[in-house]
Amino acid sequence: MPINFTVVPVDDVVEEAGSSTATTATATATAATAATGRDDQPPSLGKIFRDQPDEDQGPLSGDEGGRDSSPFTSEPDGEHYYDGRNMALFEEEMDSHPMVSSLLNKLANYTNLTQGVREHEEAENEEGVRKVTVTAPQMGTFIGVYLPCMQNILGVILFLRLTWIVGTAGILESFAIVFMCCVCTLLTTISMSAIATNGVVPAGGSYYMISRSLGPEFGGAVGLCFYLGTTFAGSMYILGTMEILLTYVVPTATVFEATEIESEASVQLNNMRVYGTCCLASMALVVFVGVKYVNKLALVFLACVVLSILATYAGVIRTVIEPPDFPICLLGNRSLKSKDFDKCLKEEVVDNITVTTKLWSVFCDSEYSNATCDEYFTLNNLTEIQGVPGLLSGVIKDNLWGVYGPAGMLVEKKSLPSVATQDSPEDKNKPYVFNDIATFFTLLVGIYFPSVTGIMAGSNRSGDLRDAQRSIPIGTILAIATTSFIYISFVVLFGACMEGVLLRDKYGDSVKKNLVIGTLAWPSPWVIVIGSFFSCCGAGLQSLTGAPRLLQAIARDGIIPFLRVFGHGKSNGEPTWALLLTVGICEIGILIASLDAVAPILSMFFLMCYLFVNLACAVQTLLRTPNWRPRFKFYHWTLSFLGMSLCLSLMFVSSWYYALVAMVIAGCIYKYIEYRGAEKEWGDGIRGLSLNAARYALTRLEEVPLHTKNWRPQVLVLCKLDSELAVKHPRLLSFVTQLKAGKGLTIVSSVLHGRYMNRRADAKTGEQNLKAAMAAERTKGFSHVVVSSNLRDGFSLLIQSAGLGGMKHNAVLMAWPAVWKQGQDTSARRNFIETVRETTSAEQALLVAKNIDHFPGNQERLNGGNIDVWWIVHDGGLLMLLPFLISQHKVWKKCRMRIFTVAQMDDNSIQMKKDLQMFLYHLRLDAEVEVVEMLGSDISAFTYEKTLVMEQRTQMLKQMQLSRTERERELQLIHDRNTACHSDKAAAAAAATSDRVHMTWTKDKLISERNRNRESNMGVKDMFNMKPEWESLSQSNVRRMHTAVKLNEVVVNKSQDSQLVLLNMPGPPKNKQGDEHYMEFLEVLMEGLDRVLLVRGGGREVITIYS
Repeated sequence: MPINFTVVPVDDVVEEAGSSTATTATATATAATAATGRDDQPPSLGKIFRDQPDEDQGPLSGDEGGRDSSPFTSEPDGEHYYDGRNMALFEEEMDSHPMVSSLLNKLANYTNLTQGVREHEEAENEEGVRKVTVTAPQMGTFIGVYLPCMQNILGVILFLRLTWIVGTAGILESFAIVFMCCVCTLLTTISMSAIATNGVVPAGGSYYMISRSLGPEFGGAVGLCFYLGTTFAGSMYILGTMEILLTYVVPTATVFEATEIESEASVQLNNMRVYGTCCLASMALVVFVGVKYVNKLALVFLACVVLSILATYAGVIRTVIEPPDFPICLLGNRSLKSKDFDKCLKEEVVDNITVTTKLWSVFCDSEYSNATCDEYFTLNNLTEIQGVPGLLSGVIKDNLWGVYGPAGMLVEKKSLPSVATQDSPEDKNKPYVFNDIATFFTLLVGIYFPSVTGIMAGSNRSGDLRDAQRSIPIGTILAIATTSFIYISFVVLFGACMEGVLLRDKYGDSVKKNLVIGTLAWPSPWVIVIGSFFSCCGAGLQSLTGAPRLLQAIARDGIIPFLRVFGHGKSNGEPTWALLLTVGICEIGILIASLDAVAPILSMFFLMCYLFVNLACAVQTLLRTPNWRPRFKFYHWTLSFLGMSLCLSLMFVSSWYYALVAMVIAGCIYKYIEYRGAEKEWGDGIRGLSLNAARYALTRLEEVPLHTKNWRPQVLVLCKLDSELAVKHPRLLSFVTQLKAGKGLTIVSSVLHGRYMNRRADAKTGEQNLKAAMAAERTKGFSHVVVSSNLRDGFSLLIQSAGLGGMKHNAVLMAWPAVWKQGQDTSARRNFIETVRETTSAEQALLVAKNIDHFPGNQERLNGGNIDVWWIVHDGGLLMLLPFLISQHKVWKKCRMRIFTVAQMDDNSIQMKKDLQMFLYHLRLDAEVEVVEMLGSDISAFTYEKTLVMEQRTQMLKQMQLSRTERERELQLIHDRNTACHSDKAAAAAAATSDRVHMTWTKDKLISERNRNRESNMGVKDMFNMKPEWESLSQSNVRRMHTAVKLNEVVVNKSQDSQLVLLNMPGPPKNKQGDEHYMEFLEVLMEGLDRVLLVRGGGREVITIYS
């Protein structure tokens, strides 16, 4: 299009759905993405509204794409794309907040092309391969939903097993089976319709609905179960195809031949395995070469199903006028296989001569009349009845109730007389019709249920529908209503038209190997045989087409790491690797070779899928999330819950051990995704459920105060970040992991200095680094970084407000500020002391770890050693509880616990030891007890020397701080004087300023300042060498230093080689003038010890002797 300087509408060029780039010219607006279809924006002088390119992640590429986060809008370019003054008030926000007109324009042009469902055709030109534009066919309810669901629901079980189920279970119990299964699928459809109409459902159907509603863990587990069910459904359809082929079409085309009647069943299974494998390979080749041929033949396969059903109904009507001729030969009341004889007679007259028949030769040792025959054959007469007596025959009364029995049970007509004989092993070789498997009600439920699956066919095609939110509910419910009517009517009609012995004859042996349902068809049984054959073929191809795409969708979501290889395929998107895995799993079902054994397996997987569809709807409805606004209104959480309960019941009714296996598989996948899978945020209902449960629990926790028995350390860890925003002491996280072992609350926090608007990015980076460090140290908890203009205020706010409701911290863990003596900055000392005061005021425990970098990591193992507890004052029992909790971790498990306490002059140390041992016994703690006597002694010269050095150092730091402050004040005053105006008023002001300077700096003060500077240049060493004047020392400081020195001597003597030392932490002085000495006392107390944990209780009892 030529370049114009006027605003003209330009059509977008829609590229193929897989494209991930959008080409934008200066004066044209052409953009296309896979998720948003097209975007028609009016260009204005080269400023256009473009879509951001999306990554090609497949149809279910998940949470980072625009389809989940912003399905209709995309970020514009950096330039403002609106000119004029009408919206000048919002012009600065238009980069991140597009105008409503653009949003509505995108919504109107939104399309959702399903990727992988239709094969992308390619055309070559001279420059290479060019993808041809593919437009989504706009299908309606009938073509897009109703017919696909009909084709998937009506299938192999209807033609091959429904007559046998009716004959075995009877009309009433068969009706109950059909009714339960149909109600189950109907309730599931109601839930599915609510989910499918709550927004756009891309290709992937039930997997997409469940994963986005219940989260990646449930979605992945159920998605794989649904994939396995679809794969085994392919096996079942292929086995059905082979059963029709080898039993009814070409029964002579066998690889293995049976030499005896007893081996016929096993030989037939081997033939099924060989032919089934060949059929599977052929179908896989067809799917690999071109799926478009499968899609084009779908209507042919559906026509076969419809014609077969119409032929059956026509046959039922015909039985009223003229019943078909399918005689059944009965010996006594036992049904006989008719392939070895043509006449139901023992003897016949031919040319006035009585001769024996072929049936005589089967039961007798020769063809002569005087031959020795089977006893039952001799005592009972032969009777020939019509297998299909007709609708008006009254046979429905005989077929109301079921006839169950073990494998090998004879198929008999109970209403006929029979002379019983003793059962003989030779009966197995006679041409009787036997039950090939044991029959019972629950087995029939499992075999029948696959015949009602297929309700997801409409939701899988949601991208191809003109109005998916209207078509999916209507089409699916109508399909279920139609198929339910067909199944229920067939149950009644089969029981009303056919003899029970024919219904229980699974393979039609008594009617010359005719398909049982075919005996009822009009005009010929071959209509049903051919129709069912092609129906099973089509269903098998559909399963082999759909299952790999479902696996590819799961793999492309990235929630299961080891499946990622199956997300790749051919250049046109065909899932080659997923197809290979599907064929391999399908071959397992083929090797089972029994339709009756495979059907319950896929019933489990489909039932589990339907169960979670109902669960997803129920959870979303009960949570009442704002995004839950389905257009389908005829749902209720009770219906979803009833459907979920029915699915679970049917699973265990069908086969309890298969149900357990399916649940174990789903559970393993769930835990694997939870442990190793990618983290996805899809706004799922389970997260909403967790939030509601957390809110409820937090509310309950605040209702009553916490009991001592339930107390455990809920720790707020105060971490420091270095200049690179990395965690300065990662061993703090290791220690809190060892202390808590993942139990209770852990909040890891840090404070950055500055303004939040300026350091917002640093705060996010720091929080990410905290999370990374927590993951490396396996610390389970929460992380938070705050920005404050004052570090002290930031830590204070964390101590006050961290946590929520009843889940607030009750203990603070921090590292000992080893740099508090370095330099002139006293902020580290002041921050530490204020933290101690604030935790005490907040009634929170405080844990301070010295030499935290020397503490063992989570991967280390301490081989022995002691954990020593120095119990000086009672702090609520925290000193007793902490070593017990630490020793539970594998790092400290081999360490012994020792408890020391101090006896004064007036104390009875022997009695104290006994009392302490008894106290520990009641606390159920195993520890050695030792009482250390600290006798009253005179204060040593060393103590005075220590006190003098401390006070002199404190005085020096005060003077240095004062001189620096005054110098800064002088510089500021000089700056103000030099920058003043040179007017008269300014001169007067300057004079005033000069006066103020002279008032501040007198001659004496200047001399003293110079002396102080000279003394400071002498160095600290010279000052420490001065002889102390002990009389001028504060006696309070001397006593405190004496306590610290003496206690340190005792602790070092007893615990210098211990792995960890826990000490009572003395509180700071109430008078803040003594703060500068408090840190010295603590330093002296811990001198000579490597790993020390100072513990200060929170003011409440945390351990009890009561149960």
